[in-house]
Amino acid sequence: MARVDEVVICDVPVEMPGDTSLYGEGFTMLSQTGGTIAHPSNIGAYTDHGHYKMAVPAGATTVYNVVALTPPGKPTLLLGFTTCRRFSGHFNIFPNHIEVVIDTEGLTLGKGESWRLEDLMVEVGDSRPQLLRSLGDRIGKTVGRLRFKRPPTGWCSWQCFGPGVTSNDVKANVGAIADKLPELKYVQIDDGYQAKTGDWLETGTSFGGGVRQVLDQIRASGLEPAIWVAPFVATEDSKLFKDHPDWFVQDDQGEPLRSDRVTFGGWHKLPWYVLDGTNPGAQEYLEHVFHTMRTEWGCTYFKMDAITWGAIKGGHFHDPTATRVEAFHRGMDAIRRGAGDGFLLGCNHPMWPSIGYVDAQRSGMDIDRSWDSFSSTARENLSRAWQNGKLWWNDPDTLLLTGNLPANEFEFHASVILATGGLVLSGDDVPKLNMAQIGTIKKLLPPSGVAAQFTDGAFSVGTAVVKGQTRVFLLNWTDKPVTRTFSMKNMAELTDFWSGEKLGVKSGDVQLELPPRSARVLVYRAR
Repeated sequence: MARVDEVVICDVPVEMPGDTSLYGEGFTMLSQTGGTIAHPSNIGAYTDHGHYKMAVPAGATTVYNVVALTPPGKPTLLLGFTTCRRFSGHFNIFPNHIEVVIDTEGLTLGKGESWRLEDLMVEVGDSRPQLLRSLGDRIGKTVGRLRFKRPPTGWCSWQCFGPGVTSNDVKANVGAIADKLPELKYVQIDDGYQAKTGDWLETGTSFGGGVRQVLDQIRASGLEPAIWVAPFVATEDSKLFKDHPDWFVQDDQGEPLRSDRVTFGGWHKLPWYVLDGTNPGAQEYLEHVFHTMRTEWGCTYFKMDAITWGAIKGGHFHDPTATRVEAFHRGMDAIRRGAGDGFLLGCNHPMWPSIGYVDAQRSGMDIDRSWDSFSSTARENLSRAWQNGKLWWNDPDTLLLTGNLPANEFEFHASVILATGGLVLSGDDVPKLNMAQIGTIKKLLPPSGVAAQFTDGAFSVGTAVVKGQTRVFLLNWTDKPVTRTFSMKNMAELTDFWSGEKLGVKSGDVQLELPPRSARVLVYRAR
């Protein structure tokens, strides 16, 4: 018998210059890596290493699930795990070699026993975007077709009301949506309705009324009730934690493990504790919560937040032979049994372990009304555009059209959401929207399901073909005017997507000047 912390399945010599372009995924949703081998940079808002306390060998850059390396003027090398059945895979990138590693979490391998590890894809090609799409196709074959043929549309309470949302806030928006924007199918009540973190079936007093009555009004208005829930976590003041401490991941002393001792502790009302997905009692509870919300409350859409904690590492599970991936999967199996045909959105989730378990994923950080947020989340979302429609539907977070920002920045933001091809949810107080803002939302509906393909990692020029019509996305991320150029193979009339302005019949190279922090979306159909 042997305790095995990790398996290095190969150590690849790499002779690449320091300015080799790097792209790597994170274990968690909030982490991605870009830049170069010599100077890696964070695409995501929070890193696996710095924020979630995940170990990195000295002298290495560690990325998870997939890495793509592109030397200047040379083909791209892509290595990507196409499965995540039991173990998490990562890549330790050193100056002259790459370790391909399976995290076996200190499990014991008995005499005569064997483990099935994860499948690895290795390809070299001239186009990094094409290699990533190929990886998406390969993974997609293992999980099968997506349960929902189109990405949903809706409204979310978080960006305008936050945790202080009340029943009256939601009711006012339900009325406005039913009257002005019935295309926004799902009305999602976010964090703030619950009594305690963990007690999801009890309404908090600050909400100002029973959550079920609000959900009933949503359904009576011809819309679909949707709700936020963080199913794997609970606080010590919750009834769940007080009544069933044995359902939680344990520490070395056999007590419930405080999450902040091994990872990011959470964002409010700390400490958080984590339900053990291998514990039968926890499984029954998760199934019960989602079954109640689906069958009695009528919810057909679930935004599941903080589910990365369901794959916590550093504690002890009820089943000592389980990995954190298996613990997460067993918990998610219980959730899916309870939710039935409901739509499951993963938010702050473990990336590859979530494949096949969620119908959509939040592909970037929470959005807020600032240029820094618009631009940073745009890079996160566009970097993952290759996953849209293959692994799940991408959720770029809500569309925001109100606030003290210039029109060009709002148009940039709306253009990026269009380019993702994923979910479209409004995050504004709908009764306060003007007709022009409502018109912008309507132009985004229904979502195309088709993500734009950009020519380079700078995301300056991209295209998407939607129902035979080509959409051209021109983005200026800088504080100075820039000229963007794209090519049309055939003669066609160009039209501005947002304004409807006709720009004439064009062919060949077309140049347009973009003001600072702006975007243009042009459409044409080849003749």
